[in-house]
Formats: sequence, structure tokens, C-alpha cells
Amino acid sequence: MEDARVGTDRREKRLSRSRHLGGRFLLLPPGLEMAEEEGYLAVSGERITLQRRQHSASCREFLVRCPRLQLRSLSAVTCSVWLVAYGLFVLSQNSMVLSAAIFITLIGLLAYLHFVKIDQESLLIVGSLGIQMTSSYASGKESTTFIEMNQVKDVVINEAIYMDPVEPHIVSEVVPLFQSSKPRLACLVEVYKSCQEILEQRKKS
Repeated sequence: MEDARVGTDRREKRLSRSRHLGGRFLLLPPGLEMAEEEGYLAVSGERITLQRRQHSASCREFLVRCPRLQLRSLSAVTCSVWLVAYGLFVLSQNSMVLSAAIFITLIGLLAYLHFVKIDQESLLIVGSLGIQMTSSYASGKESTTFIEMNQVKDVVINEAIYMDPVEPHIVSEVVPLFQSSKPRLACLVEVYKSCQEILEQRKKS
């Protein structure tokens, strides 16, 4: 009975190390996952964090933590809305103006946290399957996009993309990465090097 319980615990630990990718589960052997974390700057000058996880030689994950929500900016917007509402209340003597201001502020904040403010962006690349991009919003919602590897032509760093009008079929779609965090070149180079290593391994295999 004790052996059966030990075997079950081991299976649960192995399953807890699996990663979900595009409807598939990848079982990671113990000891292969490595994580590194470094600080970088975004285009806006704010601090961001890049965490690199190497699950295996052909499976790597990059997590970029976006700048946190600034309470100073949030307070400034809230105070501005309420001051305008109070001014309208003084002129109209209608209490509905204050109620509407509170309602609009709360709804606007919830919508911002659920649809706009992204706390973390992740890129999971698996040489044998594809690339998964996940955006985690401040409200807890996650948005995931999966691209099969046979549809990936290359991973590049470029300031602008120009399509060739002579051969438009070569590149059917360009998918930008890290649109919310907007890391600077130093951070992008680290991600680019790792992606190219996996793509080269896939070409050789």
C-alpha cells in the first residue's frame, strides 16, 4: 500500500511539471528546467523583467513582466474625472452627475484592467511543435495565440517590415511580439538568439 502511494506521488509530481501548449501537454523530465531572470528597460524607459526558462534543448520560455500600474497616474485620472463632475454638479445642482462620475470611473477602471493593462507577456517556443504567445492581463484574464512551427518562416528583429510586391506569398502574415512591454534592443537580442538556436536545430533535424 505504501509503494502504491509513493508511485502515485511521483506521477503527480511529474504531471505538475508538464506545460500546456496549443491543446497539448508536454511532459518535462525532472532536472531539465532552468530559469534565469534579468532586468531591462522598456522603450518608455520603465523597468521590465525578462525571465528565461529552458525546459529542454528545444523548448524555451520567455516571460516579460510589464511595468506595473502607476497609482499616481490612476489617482490623477480619477481626481480629474471627479473634479469635472463636481463642477457640473455645482452648476446644475443635480446629484445624478456625481453618481454617474463614480459609476463611469469604476466601469472604466474594470475595463482597463480586463482589456488593456497587461502585466506579463510570455513566449514559449518548442522546436517540434510551434510557438505559443500568452498575454496575462491585470484582471487575471489570459489571451493565448499558437502558431505551428511549419508556419513559422523566421524570427527577426526589425524596426519596419516591407512586403515584396513581386512575391507576396512568401510572407502571408507578420506577428509582432511583446507589443505591451515593448522591450529595448538588449532584451530583444536575448530572445532572438535563443529562438534562432531552436530554429537552427529544427533545420538540421
